[in-house]
Amino acid sequence: MGQSGRVVVITGGSRGIGRAVAFRFAGEKPILVIVHYDPDDSAASDTLAKLSEKGIQGEAHRLDVSSYQDVNALFKDVLSRLGKIDVLVNNAGITRDTLLMRMTEDDWDTVLRVNLKSVFNCTQVVSRSMIKQRGGRIVNVSSVVGQMGNPGQANYAASKAGIMGFTRSIAREVAGRGITVNAVAPGFINTEMTAVLPDKVKESFLQQIPMGRMGEPEDVAEVVYWLCSDAAKYVTGQVVHVNGGLYMS
Repeated sequence: MGQSGRVVVITGGSRGIGRAVAFRFAGEKPILVIVHYDPDDSAASDTLAKLSEKGIQGEAHRLDVSSYQDVNALFKDVLSRLGKIDVLVNNAGITRDTLLMRMTEDDWDTVLRVNLKSVFNCTQVVSRSMIKQRGGRIVNVSSVVGQMGNPGQANYAASKAGIMGFTRSIAREVAGRGITVNAVAPGFINTEMTAVLPDKVKESFLQQIPMGRMGEPEDVAEVVYWLCSDAAKYVTGQVVHVNGGLYMS
């Protein structure tokens, strides 16, 4: 592809979909910057070790992506040391599921801060750099729930729907500078986040999926990588659904 040496930043990159995205980029020998907010560094260290085995230069940082100040400080440091950021994958996300009548203000605010405000925080500082270099790829990880809704996930659905609107708006703002901005909306994916769901909930989801199975993180990673490749250079402002047919737009 002729893209070796790209600097790729992935939030929520220590595990799940984020880790799969990092491994998918490994083939082009990029410089990978993994951002996470795990209680400890074990998952991030394991991810970096596996990348190192592939000969990939990487670094990991524990960061509260909902903090505007902290995000700006880290990204400016990365830019000062590495000189550029070619790809940003906004993947960090959490859930605090409960019915609206039981949802606390903190449940709402925390999910919106981590899932949606973080996308603003990271995209703003990175887009400034990409505008100067007249090129870049931004992919935001949304969710099928942002399109369909789901009982008990009003906060999560609102945050993921917000990502879709944000993606389309920013795509229009920066397209003239050679920057593409797209979103990927995974469906029911086999990650640690879905592993804790009750069996009855899993069975209910599977009955709604025409392909009859959960997706794997690698299924999402392939689409993210394609959107960041030269093959997708004329694709921007799109929400690509990866859900086995659970939702068809």
